[in-house]
Amino acid sequence: METTDHGVRLEIPEKVVEEWQNIVDIMATLMEVPAAMIMRIVDPDIEVFRSSCIAKNLYHPGDKEHLYGSGLYCEEVIKTQKKLLIPNALKIEKWKNNPDVKLNMISYMGMPVLFPDGKPFGTICVLDNKENHYSDTYGSLLQKFREIIEGNLGLLYLNQQLGERNKELIDFMYEITELRSLIPICMYCKDIRNDKGYWEKVDDYISDHTGLDFTHGICPECIKKHYADISGQIIQ
Repeated sequence: METTDHGVRLEIPEKVVEEWQNIVDIMATLMEVPAAMIMRIVDPDIEVFRSSCIAKNLYHPGDKEHLYGSGLYCEEVIKTQKKLLIPNALKIEKWKNNPDVKLNMISYMGMPVLFPDGKPFGTICVLDNKENHYSDTYGSLLQKFREIIEGNLGLLYLNQQLGERNKELIDFMYEITELRSLIPICMYCKDIRNDKGYWEKVDDYISDHTGLDFTHGICPECIKKHYADISGQIIQ
């Protein structure tokens, strides 16, 4: 399964998806709430990525809302990058008309979930259809589960980076193989004919194909040949 965020494209294996599903199911069961979810950003929307499997849960994977300007609880979490706890939205002017209240989800606790580079993946959250102050224990539980998810994202992100680096190494090996093949070189000036038919200096050709830079010096034999009168001084 694939997730995207601000240009970050990450393949999430089914095994990890199953683990995240277990997380939201455990949260909903232990906290006795109708909804526990992992939300992800798919610009310009926020989407339910995993949702607890409880009959009373009104949220389903794939459900999405426009993120910014929506008034959703999760929008606030992503914008502030902080934990949000709302025991009863109906008692708070800012939240009493938010979209989740229309589903009778009047209490909320959520935290941001981040990629390793600090960009937001989404949120992990729980909602209840009654006033709920969520104990410190529940807050710690949510924090621990967030750390597990971010740990998974970190490993997946690293694997992706290593995969891209391996591709670069393979491309480099192909270039080296090309250099090892028969290269047309002038028997007099030693210029090389490139694949476009133009002649170029050896150091230019190698730089173009490997990215290596050259620095120039004079070997002892050439010093003797071209600077015979002072070669002894230079070699010393």
